[in-house]
This record gives sequence, C-alpha cells and structure tokens, in this order.
Amino acid sequence: MSSAETASSARRTGRSGALIDGVPRPGRVENVIKAVVLTAICAVVILPFIGIISTSLAPADQVTRAGGFVLLPEGIDLTAYRSILTGGVVTRALLISSVVTAVGTALSLTLTAMLGWALSRRGSIGNRPLLLLVLVSLLFNPGIIPSYLVVQQLGLLDTLWAIIIPTSVSAFNVIVVRAFFVGLPQEVMDSARIDGAGEWKLFVHMGLPLARPVLAVVGLFYGVGYWNAFFNALLYISDSALWPLQLVLRTYVVDGTQLGAQDLGPEVSLPPQTTIQMAILVISIIPILIVYPFLQRHFAKGMLTGAVKG
Repeated sequence: MSSAETASSARRTGRSGALIDGVPRPGRVENVIKAVVLTAICAVVILPFIGIISTSLAPADQVTRAGGFVLLPEGIDLTAYRSILTGGVVTRALLISSVVTAVGTALSLTLTAMLGWALSRRGSIGNRPLLLLVLVSLLFNPGIIPSYLVVQQLGLLDTLWAIIIPTSVSAFNVIVVRAFFVGLPQEVMDSARIDGAGEWKLFVHMGLPLARPVLAVVGLFYGVGYWNAFFNALLYISDSALWPLQLVLRTYVVDGTQLGAQDLGPEVSLPPQTTIQMAILVISIIPILIVYPFLQRHFAKGMLTGAVKG
C-alpha cells in the first residue's frame, strides 16, 4: 500500500486523531460539553414526569409539607387513584374518552383507507375532482363558526358524535395512504384481476394487508388525536356528564377547579387536590405510553413509504 493510500485510510478511520473524512474530530472537552448539555436537556424533560408520578403516589402529609410537589415520595399511597377510579367524574370521563378513541379510530381508519384506495385508482370516475377537493381541504380551514353551525344543523350538539365526526377524516392522512396505495406493484394487481378479483376484493385482500405499516401509523395519529380531543368537546358539549378526560383535565387541573367528594369515588378521606390533579395527569398519559411501543416499529416504515412513493 502506498503512503498516500495509508494516509487516506488513516483519515477515514480517524486513527491519525485529526480528521474523519476530512472533518476534524471533536476533542475531549467538546465531548464533555455535549454530554453535559444532553444530560441537562434530558433532566429538564424527565424530571417533571417523575415529579408528577411521585406527587400522585406520595402520602398526603408529605404533599402538604412539600407545598404540593414531591420529587421523591416517602412511601406509596394509592388513595388518589382509588378516589378517581372508583366512580365519579374522572371515571366517567375515562370511559367516555376510551369509547370515543376506539370508535373514532376505527371509523377514521375505515374511511381513510377506503378514500385513499379510491383516490389511488387513476381511472375511477371523479378521481381528479375528489383528489382536488381533498387537497383544498388540506390548505383551507372552514373556521370555528361554520363548523359549529354545521354540527348544530346535524343535531350533534351534546353528543359524542360531535367529537368523532368533525375530525373523522384527515386530508393529510388520506394523502399518505393514497401515496402508499399508488406505490403498490401494478403487476400484482393485474394478476389478481386476471384471477377474477374485483375492486373490492383487491382492496380487502391485497391493499389492506400490504398497507398494515402505514395504517398502523395513521391509526396512531387518529388515536392520539381522539384521546387528546379537548377543543371540540369544549365547543360542542355543554353537558358535563359527556365530558371526555381531557376536558376534565382542563377543568380540574389547568383551571384549578376544586374536586369535591361528590365528584370522586366513595372515599372516606379526601386526598390533597394536588395529588388528585397529578393522578389525573398520569391516567391521561398512560394509555398512549402503553400503545405507542407496539406501533413504533411501523412508524418509520409507514411514514417513509407513504411520503416517498407517489
């Protein structure tokens, strides 16, 4: 090996200690600074979550002594969780949010997949005008007042459908799903048609099984959106018995409204308000944290496939 090749190899591998592919190697001081900065950022992000969980589990006397926020609990007290999960406002709101998320996600996935498949069939009737309509809805928002009037005319006020139907189809998600279907091998579709498969069979037996990664990602988007649905509930639902969890969270945590014994389960002793508020926060976060790891492996594949193709 010549001296020039040896020097080039040393620069690529960094054995000379000076360059890696022509870029100076970071020194020890720079590495220490980066580690300190990253550690500080992680601490700023993680410590509030630890504080929320610790405060929700801390004994009442420790929360009172600490002034409402505990970082390291002296023990584990589940009184706050028993209070909000054995009946009352929070239990009802948790059930409502679960129903809205399950029904809304299923409906949205069905409509998005069917619309994305229809828009991906270039020869279908009305394909281009319908695609243009979807793109226009992506660029222009109808506004709060027209949306409220439409929901009112449909008779959806003070019903759970007012949270589900107005956001049941996202134009962005439709474009992503359509891009995936457009990128499917045309030869596979043609062979299925030769075997006698119609459009519906192609969609059910070919399109949907192949689209599992992108549908998993889109389903995650819809599920998170329905679980965090707050603004539509604030606009369209005035009956507190139909409030989802996020609206209860806003009322009793953000606005600081006091939760009384009549709003909680049949507990003898009422925990501190801060403990109850932190417990509601934990309950509102846990479902997403549970679902996300199961869909994470589809996330990159689904989004990249839908974004690059088409």
